[in-house]
Amino acid sequence: MDRRSFIKTGLAGAAAGSLLPVSALADHGHKAMMTPMAGSLYYTEANPGRWSAKAGGHLPHIKVEGSQVQVVTGHEMKGYEHYIVKHILFDAHMNILGEKLFDPTKDQPISDYTLPAGYKGTLYALSMCNKHDVWLNSLDV
Repeated sequence: MDRRSFIKTGLAGAAAGSLLPVSALADHGHKAMMTPMAGSLYYTEANPGRWSAKAGGHLPHIKVEGSQVQVVTGHEMKGYEHYIVKHILFDAHMNILGEKLFDPTKDQPISDYTLPAGYKGTLYALSMCNKHDVWLNSLDV
């Protein structure tokens, strides 16, 4: 592949990667979790794909009390061997509300966020495992 083709391909991939999550999930509520990407690009409780036996420890759980949100993944942290890399919390339009990167030598996969004042709508939480990919869950607030 020549340099010019490589650059075009890279730019096209970057553009698709930045737009794909928005077009796939935004404004569709929980139905969005049932897209063809569920079970292949990301995993859900209903579509665990190749990781059907792993949903229990990888699916993020969202708890909301007032404006406070906590995301918890029931996954043990085995140092850098097997761990939850990060959580990302999105609003209904796939805007990032917050993210937390974990140090597997001292953190547990728990992250806390504050919602914007008066937020109503769907929240999406991603939990990323270093071995078992990305898991998505949602909750209507």
